[in-house]
Amino acid sequence: MDWASVLKDYKRYLEFERNLSKSSIASYLQDVSKLQVFCEDQELKIKEIMPRHIQSFIYWLNSFAISPFTQARIISSLKGFFNFLQLEYHFEHNAIELVEGPRLSRKIPDVLNVEEIDAMINAIDLSTPEGMRNKAIIEVLYSCGLRVSELTNLKISNLHLEVEFIKVEGKGNKERLIPIGDQASKILKIYLQEVRQHQPIKPGKEDYVFLNRRGNPLSRVMVFIIIKDLAQKIGLTKHISPHTFRHSFASHLVEGGADLRAIQDMLGHESITTTEIYTHVDKDYLQSIITQYHPRS
Repeated sequence: MDWASVLKDYKRYLEFERNLSKSSIASYLQDVSKLQVFCEDQELKIKEIMPRHIQSFIYWLNSFAISPFTQARIISSLKGFFNFLQLEYHFEHNAIELVEGPRLSRKIPDVLNVEEIDAMINAIDLSTPEGMRNKAIIEVLYSCGLRVSELTNLKISNLHLEVEFIKVEGKGNKERLIPIGDQASKILKIYLQEVRQHQPIKPGKEDYVFLNRRGNPLSRVMVFIIIKDLAQKIGLTKHISPHTFRHSFASHLVEGGADLRAIQDMLGHESITTTEIYTHVDKDYLQSIITQYHPRS
């Protein structure tokens, strides 16, 4: 059993059984390759790896000043890899099963308030075709809490605006239905009927919602640039990205009293613990209200 054949099988497993995206597969394989380098340096075969070797591997990672977050990700990747070894190669022991990753502080994401979102939308020049498209982008990001990749891959055939739902393809090619608000639906219809309908479209790209001037699907980088330019226009000092609208979508729902499970479904989180970070945002919001309005604060 050599590393090359095992990693080839693991890649197939991630692709066909786990149904992961190409970028996720590359990330997993890159993490496992670090263990491969360590083991080859120690002349250690895969079947010989024991918990003490994993501990030595972690110490080895520390020598490269790798951040705790990166270490935690690598350990998580290796846990998936050793589960695969037990499943496919019938390993009797799991060398990493009892190994814990570094404790991480949970960073509360930056969010925009409603006034800041309105200011960005009002700063858009609607006299240009790109302006109407950009307004639809901001409205959809905020109304539906999409990831930027979900936005750029959004298809016309997955828009069900008559019943106020859209279907998106998230991580691992998992599809989910998300409600879309009246305002976002209205602006999206205007963009589709009055702007997109009159622009050239590259063959094979007819089903993509958001296009650039050349008729190709809008890139992730272009969405980042659009948002950065709007933030600069209104003098916003917060460090924001397309993901900020996803954070804002979730935190505003929490502030409004929405059920956390419903928010989890709309965001496409596998674990409720990922969604729970927005309850911390809500606590900060409540604290700011007390600080601002309570006479003893």
